Amino acid sequence: MPAGMTYVEYCGERYPLMGDRRFTVGREADLSVDDNPYLHRRFLVLHNENGLWWLTNLGTHLSASVSAGDVGFSATLGPGARMPLVFGETTIVFTAGPTTYELSVYATAPQVRPVTEQSFAGGRTTQGVPMLTASQKLLIVVLAEEILRREGTGASAIPSSAKAAARLGWPLTKFNRKLDNVCDKLDQLGVSGMRAGGGKLASNRRARLVEYAVASRIVTRDDLPLIDAEAARNAAS
Repeated sequence: MPAGMTYVEYCGERYPLMGDRRFTVGREADLSVDDNPYLHRRFLVLHNENGLWWLTNLGTHLSASVSAGDVGFSATLGPGARMPLVFGETTIVFTAGPTTYELSVYATAPQVRPVTEQSFAGGRTTQGVPMLTASQKLLIVVLAEEILRREGTGASAIPSSAKAAARLGWPLTKFNRKLDNVCDKLDQLGVSGMRAGGGKLASNRRARLVEYAVASRIVTRDDLPLIDAEAARNAAS
């Protein structure tokens, strides 16, 4: 791939983006990621406008998590919304039914400085980054295990609570209790998809939890050894 080329990477394949044409992602698109019936035929579109690449959500009920880990950026792109891709590498994660997908966009973009922490003499700390216990983080890592183990591309089915609990050597009751706690915590921080109507916990919250945690880099591939360590610890007890 020539230097400076803009492209989408998915499942190890690179798809060049041309400034004079739109590039669609979906079930039946320029990049057909899957025949998943829960996925829109054309879900996302990339196009160039005045030298700047834009990402648009063409869907009616699916959202995409967009992140650039190097600069600490993450956002949710809802149905009908669009945003400019001003980072050299952008990761896009979305869930359709029980399956989570991830692709990356590499584009020449304006220079963006990394986000750094600043010290303030007073005032309250801005809320938004969840403070997780070790066991709560373990729960998210095991749910995201498949998507973290691959090379950052492709599709991944989220394990059931029973399978995830067994992977860690936890009783299912313990796993479900901690899942409730994590979803409550994220819901209080304003993360969508943790609750359904009437305040009840959403049935598809595991998929939304993984999508948010991976896109926001709450969990990364470096956390994967925690799973085997926990499983070994519980097997020995």
